[in-house]
Formats: sequence, structure tokens, C-alpha cells
Amino acid sequence: MILRRSRFLHQIPVGDGRVLLVHAVSQQRRVVDAGLAAIINFFATPRALPEAFAELAKLTPASAEGLVNLLSAMTDQGILTQQTEGEELAEATAALSPTHGRDPGALLDTYRRERISAGETYWAASAALGVDDLAGSGRKITALVLGDCDLQMEADFLRQEAARRGFSLEVAATFPDDIRLAAERPHDVILVGALRARHAIASDLSPASDAPPYGGYIAEAQKVIEGLRLFSAAPILIDNLPEPTVQPLGMAERGLNGHRNRFRLAAVALADLVERFPDVHVVDIAAALGATGSARLLDDAQVGFTHFGSPGWMLQRPASEKAAVHDIFPDTAPLSDLVDSDPYLRERAMAKTHVDALVTVLGIDAKKCVIVDLDGTLWPGVLAETGAPFAFDPATSSPFSYVGLYFGLHEALLALKRRGVVLACVSKNDEATVRELWRYDDHYPRERLLTPDDFVTWRVNWNDKVENIRSIADELGFAPESFLFIDDHPVERGRVRQRLPEVEVWGDNPFELRARLLNDPRLQTPRVSGEAAGRTELVKAQLGRQQFRGEATSEADYLASLNLQCHIEPLSDGDLGRVEELFRRTTQFNTTGRVFLAAELARLLKTNQARAFSLRVSDRFGDHGLVGAAVVEADEITGFAISCRVLGMGVEHRLLGAVVEAVGVQRLVARVIETPRNGPVRNLYRDNGFTQGGDGVWAYAPPQSLAG
Repeated sequence: MILRRSRFLHQIPVGDGRVLLVHAVSQQRRVVDAGLAAIINFFATPRALPEAFAELAKLTPASAEGLVNLLSAMTDQGILTQQTEGEELAEATAALSPTHGRDPGALLDTYRRERISAGETYWAASAALGVDDLAGSGRKITALVLGDCDLQMEADFLRQEAARRGFSLEVAATFPDDIRLAAERPHDVILVGALRARHAIASDLSPASDAPPYGGYIAEAQKVIEGLRLFSAAPILIDNLPEPTVQPLGMAERGLNGHRNRFRLAAVALADLVERFPDVHVVDIAAALGATGSARLLDDAQVGFTHFGSPGWMLQRPASEKAAVHDIFPDTAPLSDLVDSDPYLRERAMAKTHVDALVTVLGIDAKKCVIVDLDGTLWPGVLAETGAPFAFDPATSSPFSYVGLYFGLHEALLALKRRGVVLACVSKNDEATVRELWRYDDHYPRERLLTPDDFVTWRVNWNDKVENIRSIADELGFAPESFLFIDDHPVERGRVRQRLPEVEVWGDNPFELRARLLNDPRLQTPRVSGEAAGRTELVKAQLGRQQFRGEATSEADYLASLNLQCHIEPLSDGDLGRVEELFRRTTQFNTTGRVFLAAELARLLKTNQARAFSLRVSDRFGDHGLVGAAVVEADEITGFAISCRVLGMGVEHRLLGAVVEAVGVQRLVARVIETPRNGPVRNLYRDNGFTQGGDGVWAYAPPQSLAG
């Protein structure tokens, strides 16, 4: 492979070793540091790979894998190319030459919008790209950002925050009313910032008007969401509005119509609005600003009641704007002190909040199971020595004093259980002793405390904890990276980190555990479905089936004695969220790997462009719930997924048979798109009467009638 620097790339030094990259055709702009600039210049002469790796490695400490990721990222972004100069020019010419009567400038604008990256240059906070930003591995996400300065200034910081978490985030930004970009720029998620109608919320209303002051804002939000849904089925994250730090009339701002309460009510109304739309979610900007310190992050104490910008922005203005104040302005040192000498304090804080939300809605690195230690973690001391988890007496102590630290941890873990995260425990202990002593008297706040029944499985023995964790992973069938392990002992934490590096390990600081458990986006879900809330019981039932299967004399006897019941029906609106979750989480028995978003399914079904079916299964051990779904568009099965917890029961054949019968077309086709993990699904169509064609498409034709 030959790589070289793009012929369309221009490099302009901008001081402090930074270099501005400008692509002449796409107009993408990026600022890079000296280290990355040196690597780009290395490819000013075409280089053969992998032969050039040894020389390239002298320019950077990145690993071999990091170098591969770095070169791949720069190729994706048009900085480097495998094409010759002639081929690169020919490709651009082919894309731009067929104007067919159109203005070539308009066609160029369309070309650029399809490749738009970062924010508007007027607001760009140019944090220089370095090797570490591009050399990381992991998932690649494109976020479409609709906003003014409040959100567009975050573009580089969103990218940096994503890189810190191990995935690549490309940001394409535009203004709030430019919703057509959703049809022109490929994307995985959409972020919507503060809308311009916010200024009207603070306007005086006519005494005769009954309209709420936030009515215009909610109407604009609805218009934007509905407009985006015409072009995109991607998840939408929309910011609520900050709570003002100052008020025009001070304490005299009374009642629900007071200045600050108007914005609070707008947030409530926005939260109510998004419930009408699948896969639209509010980002609680007001709470995030308050947690960091609104006075340092909002400028309504300096410049206006509804701008809601950053105080740090006044430290970033071009000198030319001083003409408006006769080139006279106060010393900005006090303002710099307010933002801790960081003019981008707001951007960094809000980027974390937005990436948190993005991680949750896209399920990036989601944790399915929390494994906790017992002694010293769930309770103080060693249970065999203390004789009880706690010695709580409400007459002498409060549940919000010392014992409250442990009660709070229990309560947080119970909240995760309600979200659908399952719990397990690993402890070096005598199991009989733990079962005997793990109890609470009547005066304990039992609704806040864990019991053994809250855990799907446990390993209470004297074995190595690493091996016990591996055993739990094998039993549950979860990938190692989906586990979080909490232990108070530094040696045990270190051993797990060393021997199971994919497992997340916490426990260093007991005072932060509750907050981390409740706030970490990898332990959250956008909506808590009935399936998620009952996941603990579902997993327990599954483990019971596994044990029953091991005791059965044959697989046929096992299946026959399960008393399996399948209920297949057209997909209902109430199940859209669960079906999205099913397609998102199912990797082994998913024919195409495609994720059907709730909003996408709703749109397809509403326009009669598709039919969708759900499968519910129950047996002698309990109700599996909704565990299968199929989507048929025109005459093609474009999605078919079965939860791994019912694999091996034959329910996939029942669902496919019902789909074939219900669709009733003369020719039904389907595909299996191979992914690294969907081996179990690849014979589905072969085993159900479909015939594979030379193009890889499986086709089903109903048997010809023998009558007549």
C-alpha cells in the first residue's frame, strides 16, 4: 500500500508549533500540533507500507496498533490518501463536474456539507489534534450538532472527551434551523443546543395573555424534532435551558411567572414534549451547570439575561471588537480568575455532559453486571467477626451518619438493578456463615438494603477472585468488558486489573462509589423497560434452565419438559423501545447486525413501508418476555434477532415460520450479513426452506399446490 499527503491539503503555521490544515475542496479545517504535523509531512513523499513503519515509528511513541489507527483516521479524514495525484483529482472532478445545469458553486456547497466537520469557524475553539487523538482504537461515531455558540464551541472538546473514553467522535455542526443537514451528512446521533426562542421566555407578557411564557420555545423544539425526523432516525439529544444566576427584579420575581421559574417550567415542558417521540432525550444542562458552578459557566451576570453563554468567551474575543468600546476595556484578570484561568471551562464541562448522554443512548461500553465484594465493601469489617452486617440502632445513630455510607451504596446498587444491571458477588468467606449472618432486624430501612436474593449468582468461597470472576462470566455468558468489579482491598483490585484487564475495577475511594454508580453513563439506559426492570429474575430463571438442562437425560427430553410457549404478533407501539434494545444488544443471533431504532420502526410502520413482528416466550421456569423480533420491508426480511437467552430452544424457527405465513408474498428474500459474533444465525434460512442464490440472497417461494 502507498500512502501520501493529499494534493488538496494546505498547511498554515498559526503559532506555538500548531498548524492549520485546510482541505481545498471539502474546506475541512483542523488544527494539529507539531508532532502530528511532522507525521503528515513525512507523507509529502509517497510512502510504501508496511516498509515505512520503522522510519515512521521514529516520529512518534505510538504503538504499532496506534500507528495503524492513526493512518486509518487520517485517511478517513482526507489528510492522507492511497490515490495518486491524478486519481485524487479525477475523483473530485467526477464528484463536482456533472452540474447538469446547476450552479457549480451550489454543487460544491453540497459536496462540502456531505463532508462537514467541526463547528462554524467563527466559533471554533481550536484545540490542536495530536497523535493520541487519532491513534486510539474503538468505535467511530459521527455526531450532527445543531446549535449556536453555546454548543458549537464544544466541537473540539467533544472530540477530545470521546478520545479519552476510547472512541472516535467526528462532529459536524450547523445552525439550529439547518435541519436539512441531517439528510446530507451521514451521522449516528444528533445534538441540539439552546434554541433561539429562549429569548422570548424572558419577555413581558400581555396581562390579557393566557399563553405560558415558554410556549414559543416548546413550539420551536417540536418543530425542530419533527423536522429532523423527516430526514433521520438517529437518536436525538436536546439540551434543556440553564437556570439563570441573576434575575431582573431579584426577590420580587415571584410565582410561576418569575424569571427563573419560567426557565424551570420550560425544562419541565420540554421533558414532557420529548415523551411523544421515540428515541429523543433531554440532556439536563441545568443540572450539569449547577453541579460544576453556574456562576463560573454562565454569562447572564455579565452581558444579558438570556444569552446563557460562557463568561470565558469574553477572554477569547478578537481585538477588532474593542472598536465598539473605543478600544477601552477593564482588566480581564478578575474574569480570568472566575473561570480558573481556563477560558474553555464551560466547554470542557459541557462536553463531558454531552458525551455522557451519547454513551448512554448508543450503549457504548455498557456494563451488564456489577460484581461486589462483601466484607469491607457492602458492610464494615469481617462478617464472621462482627456477627452482623451492621449494628444499627436508630435510638443512638442516624441512617445518614456513618452507617449511611454503606446504606447509600446498597441503595445505589438496588437502583442499578431496577435499570436492568444484574448484580453478583465474590467474597473470600465461608458461604454458610454469610447466609446465616446476612440479615436485618425490623428496625432497619430494609427497602434500602441488599439481600442475597438481589444477586443473580455469587461465589462465596476461598478461591482466587480472578477465577471466580471468570466463572461468573462463563455462567452468565457476558463478555469480560461488560463487568464492573468493586472491592475495598487494593491487592485484590490490582490482581483483577492485571489478570482481567477488560474488567472495570472500582473501590479505591468508598466516598465516591455511590455517585459513580448512579452517574456513570455506562450503567444507564435511556428508558427503563419492563424487560430491563425484571432482568434479575430473567437471568435467575435462565441459570435454573441451565442447571435443569445439565440434569436432563437428553436435549430432546429437556426441550419437551420445558412446556415452551411462544406468542407471535405484529409489533405494537408499546414495544418499540424494547425491540430497539433487542437489536442493539443482540450480537449472536442477529442476521444483519442492523440496529432498528424505535423512531425508525415507528416511521416505517406508520407509512406502511414495513411489517414487524415480536416474539414472546415463556416456559416452566418463568416468562422470558419479548425475546425476538423480525422486520420485513417490501419483500425482504431486513432484520431478524433472537435474544441469546432462548437460543437452542428452536423458537427462531417458529418466528420465521410465522413471518413467512403472515407476509404471504410469492417470493420472500433475506440476507445474512456476517459479523464477528453472529455465527449461530448463519444457517437460519437454510434450515427453513430458503434457497441461497449466487448473489448471497436467500429466497423463499411457497411450495406449489399439488391440488388440481
